[in-house]
Amino acid sequence: MKKFLVISGLVILFLMNSAGAFAQCAMCRGSVESSMGNGRNNVGVGLNTGIMFLFVMPYLLVAAIGYFWYRNSKRAQAERQFVAARVRSAYEN
Repeated sequence: MKKFLVISGLVILFLMNSAGAFAQCAMCRGSVESSMGNGRNNVGVGLNTGIMFLFVMPYLLVAAIGYFWYRNSKRAQAERQFVAARVRSAYEN
C-alpha cells in the first residue's frame, strides 16, 4: 500500500508540474491577460494556485478515505482471525 501511495503521489506531483496543468478557463485567461497588460502578474499566479488547489483537494480526500477504509478493514480482519484462532483452540482442548 505504501508503494501505491508513493507512486500515486509522484504521478500527481508530475501532473501538477506539467505546463498543461496551469491552463485556465477563457474568463480567467482574459482577466490575466488584461492584468498583465497593466504590468501586474500576481493575478495569474493566484489563479494558477487556486486552480491547482481545486484540482488536488478531491483526490486527497478520496485518498484519505481510501486509506482509513483500508486500515479499518485490516484491523477488522486481524480481529476476525484472532477470534477464529481462539475458537479453534477452544475446540481442540
